[in-house]
Amino acid sequence: QPAQSEALGAKKPTPPPAKTQESAMKKKQKKTKGDPKTGLEEESHTCCGCRFPLLFALLQLALGISVTVLGFLMTGISSSLLVRDTPYWSGIIVCVVSLVGFVMLCISYQPDEKTCVQFTVKLMYFLLSALGLVACVLAVAFSAHHYLQMTKFTCDTILESCRCKLDTADPLSRTFVYQDAADCDSLTSMLNLYLLLQMVLNLITALVCLSACFVMWKHRYQVFYVGVWFYPLTATEGQRQKV
Repeated sequence: QPAQSEALGAKKPTPPPAKTQESAMKKKQKKTKGDPKTGLEEESHTCCGCRFPLLFALLQLALGISVTVLGFLMTGISSSLLVRDTPYWSGIIVCVVSLVGFVMLCISYQPDEKTCVQFTVKLMYFLLSALGLVACVLAVAFSAHHYLQMTKFTCDTILESCRCKLDTADPLSRTFVYQDAADCDSLTSMLNLYLLLQMVLNLITALVCLSACFVMWKHRYQVFYVGVWFYPLTATEGQRQKV
């Protein structure tokens, strides 16, 4: 009997069930909170619940198709229009940019571009977005210049062609000839409308490309590096509080 009492006294007292439940709840809360660094990495590549380039790629595709179709329609008005006055080329570039954005969606996301394929596609998307921005700005400038000239033209129909001058009183003034245009009034009205639409669409497309470049720059230099920089500080502060 004394040996049994000593053995029973040597056993450690078991903690009450309430304390074990509290410790288990704390562990679960820690697991649900997770690592703040990984949380930032998971949320950094999403926008409105979607992966990053989806919204920009859809906008670029819709705007690029609109600009391209409008540019080819402008070529049907007159065969004398220059390539700079029918900026279908800017729409084609933006469509290519959107396709690269869709390719980026098919690549599995990894933080800090750990794969060569992901880094290459993101770099291509950034550079092509910058190229699309430049092309759209040029298209806006050319369309605005031509529109200002059209507002000052004095046009006459001669042999199924529309001949326009900036100053009819000046014999040395430059003459603009639009072939395959029997009616100057309809040509000038349609061309003015198309030029205004080109200015608006290319301006919106330029803003979308600029936003895509800015978001990619922010995603690269203001999410991962800031999180890596501040995460050890938060960890050391938590350890100090525990001590």
